[in-house]
Amino acid sequence: MIIKKQLYLSFILAYQDIKLRYRRSIIGPFWSTISMGVVIASVGFVFGSIFRSPMEEYLPFLAVGLIVWTFILGTISEGCNVFIDSEHMIKQLNLPFSIFVLKIILRNLLLLSHNILILPFIFLFFEKPITLSILLVIPGIILISFSIVWMVLLAGMFCARYRDLPQIVINLLQVSFYLTPIIWMPNLVPDRMGSSFLMFNPFFHLLEVVRAPFLGNPSSISSWFIVAMIGLLGWIFTLFFYRRLRDQIVYWL
Repeated sequence: MIIKKQLYLSFILAYQDIKLRYRRSIIGPFWSTISMGVVIASVGFVFGSIFRSPMEEYLPFLAVGLIVWTFILGTISEGCNVFIDSEHMIKQLNLPFSIFVLKIILRNLLLLSHNILILPFIFLFFEKPITLSILLVIPGIILISFSIVWMVLLAGMFCARYRDLPQIVINLLQVSFYLTPIIWMPNLVPDRMGSSFLMFNPFFHLLEVVRAPFLGNPSSISSWFIVAMIGLLGWIFTLFFYRRLRDQIVYWL
């Protein structure tokens, strides 16, 4: 019952954030969808030509990758300031810290749901068939979210204590963007080196559990296992620090 109330309050706060961000706008958060569509089209045209990849393969691959990466990037980067930006509410109201973390996750999930609306148009344009594997998208998003929640909580704690950390995290995410097959396809990397490189890239696996089902490709069991382990071990690590530092967060704000 308590968890249900926290989720409901977090959803209300997330919805209000989006509503305030796009107030007096006619189409509201769909501006985010239009912006994503423009980025996909322009990046797809430029890099598809550079890599000489068939557009019917490259553009759906790019679209799913960029949409999911935007969700991961937005959630983690906002998570760095989750407690800093909520300083007044934390000090004035007796609310659990989990509400502020869940608010960021739910807000970015709402934006993700808007951006995903681009994909049916791309698939229809290239006559890409939809297979039953698309049903794995939902558990894939749930599994990613399970991992990202602890990342937000951990980043929020340490960034509240060390105010230079948000910039470091953002720079690391920018580097990870280019090291992860989002704008480039894995087949561009030599087989032996590529398989080893991708195996140790956690963001590749986070993307793959959603991208593979969307594209109708066989889901790699290793990617699902690695994402599950990232979530499990990450939560153990995060809870270890959270239990020791949660009472100090309010004094760091």
